[in-house]
Order: sequence, then C-alpha cells, then structure tokens
Amino acid sequence: MRILVVEDDAAVAAAVRRGLEAEGYAVDLAGDGEEGHWLARENPYDALVLDIMLPRLSGSELCTRLRADGVWTPILMLTARSGAEDEARALDAGADDFLAKPFSYMVLLARLRALLRRGTTERPAVLRAGDLSLDPATHEVRRGEAAIALTPRQFALLELLIRRCGEVLSKATILDHVWDFAYDGDPNIVEVYMRQLRQRVDEPFGRQALQTVRGVGYRLDPEGG
Repeated sequence: MRILVVEDDAAVAAAVRRGLEAEGYAVDLAGDGEEGHWLARENPYDALVLDIMLPRLSGSELCTRLRADGVWTPILMLTARSGAEDEARALDAGADDFLAKPFSYMVLLARLRALLRRGTTERPAVLRAGDLSLDPATHEVRRGEAAIALTPRQFALLELLIRRCGEVLSKATILDHVWDFAYDGDPNIVEVYMRQLRQRVDEPFGRQALQTVRGVGYRLDPEGG
C-alpha cells in the first residue's frame, strides 16, 4: 500500500519512512503543505499522514482543501503534544484520526492499519479471496489452513491484489501502490514479484489465482484453480 507522509521535520519523516517501508509500505515524503497538497491530488495514495504544523500550508488547512477537492483518502493527523485544541481542529478539518506527539511507533502502525481497513468505506479486518486470506494487522497469509510466509514487499503486492480482487491492474498501477513515488528502476520488477508470489501462493496448492492478462496487467481471480 502507498502512503504519503507530510512532515517538515526531516529526522521524524525519515524515521517514519524507514519504519513503514520495513513493514512493506511504499512511502512518499513531502516537506510542506503545498507540496503535500499537490502530491495527494496527483497520486493514488491509500492513506495520508499529516503533521498539523507545516510550513506554507498547515496540516488542518491541507486536510480541509483535500476534502473540498473531493479527495477522501484516509488521513491520520499528527498533533502537538498538548493535544486538545489541535485534535479538535484536525477532526473538524476532516481528518479520520489523530495521534499526539511524541507517539509510539507501534500505535502509529496500528492506527494506519485501521484506516487502511476502512478506506473510503468500511472494510473487513481480514481480506479474503476464495480460500486465500490476508490479515493486514498480523501480516499473516493463509491458503485454507496453511500459513504462507512472504517478504514485506511480496505481502504488499498481494494485499493490493486482494483488495482489488478481480480487477486487472497495470504495471504502472502496481508500481504506484507498492513501490514509492521516486522509483525509476526496471518496471519488470513487477513480473519478478508476481512470479515469486505464484511460487508461494498458487503453485504449492495447484492454483492459478494470480493471472497475467497479456498486454494489460495482472489480476487475482479467487476462482482460478
């Protein structure tokens, strides 16, 4: 899943990015509200993390503008330590949740997982496609009762496919959501990871759920077997 972090403190932004990437998320950074506004409008993020105190455009103003623009991506606002006034301002601006600084990284991850499950509509805690299940909170993947071990990037790719089960996703769409905004490497990396997923999720179980649609992209067909 792809997340935008808008934070002007470079050390905090870098730490959050490292932690999220270690969990398999693709992360873009913006250092001020105006840059964050542009990125959030131009790219298909799954969640936004906004500091409330930003140069050029505050986090609450940025949130208000995005909602006015029809951008309903889930937003987690980082508020000042003292809390109450900033928290009220964040919620009034249209944020979905807030987290006061200094914060526990484990709590940040838990809040983001909750927002990602929700999306713009309510989502189930465990994602399913046929007998394939994926739990974003515990990073557990199962085919029936059999547990499947995946790397963070493999997990992120499978999560995207299962969230959009049945849709054909282009390489560009997959790169946008699973790799970060600055990725300029070989787009064939998607083929490599799809092959790895098939070797773990399909082939040992005699399934063909992960499908290539020639000239278009890839999809997860829960009936493929």
